[in-house]
Amino acid sequence: MCVTHGATCVLDHVDFRLTAGPRTVILGANGAGKSTLLRVLHGLVAPSTGTVRWAGAEQRPRGQAMVFQRAVLLRRDAAANVRHALRLAGVRGVAAEARVAAALHAVGLAALARRSARSLSGGEQQRLALARAWSLQPAVLFLDEPTANLDPAATREVERIVLSIHALGTTLAMTTHNLAQARRLAQQVVFLHAGRITEVTQADEFFRAPASAEARQFLEGERL
Repeated sequence: MCVTHGATCVLDHVDFRLTAGPRTVILGANGAGKSTLLRVLHGLVAPSTGTVRWAGAEQRPRGQAMVFQRAVLLRRDAAANVRHALRLAGVRGVAAEARVAAALHAVGLAALARRSARSLSGGEQQRLALARAWSLQPAVLFLDEPTANLDPAATREVERIVLSIHALGTTLAMTTHNLAQARRLAQQVVFLHAGRITEVTQADEFFRAPASAEARQFLEGERL
């Protein structure tokens, strides 16, 4: 599978399998193609060549959600943001209200349900984005640098929520520039360099002895 923007090849013959179960963290330098890969998997970007298959089918399953680096929120209160996502998914009425309440409670925003979403702090907005995803009960959740703009306390809270979602059986695929965070969260690492996947391996093995020269150089930068 390839993705090109004009004359630039963003993803170059990418071929890998996202398996259910392990928390997958996609690593690589700026411009490696990490965010583009997530967007292709979620159906937001169409590959220039090749296909994305889900359990052998080309049609993307509905049970997916994505959280971005900056939360994309409606000009409504927190509860209404979650409710809107459920409505689009066909969940309404009593069932929707129960999911709204449960999701906001799970991320610690129950007391702010009627607060304007855009008046929330950065950390609260990202927790709301996670609540919205949580309410959909997705089989797969994509996270694109979800803590890039947050302070350490807010980052740890987002990580707690992410781990809770994974514990419910959701498959996670996440990008991050924070290697300490990757060490905390990753069970599997996909390493991208210049649009190509150079290795897919268990996280502990990757951090102990990366197989590719590009990955070794990337990790060496953490120690400089």
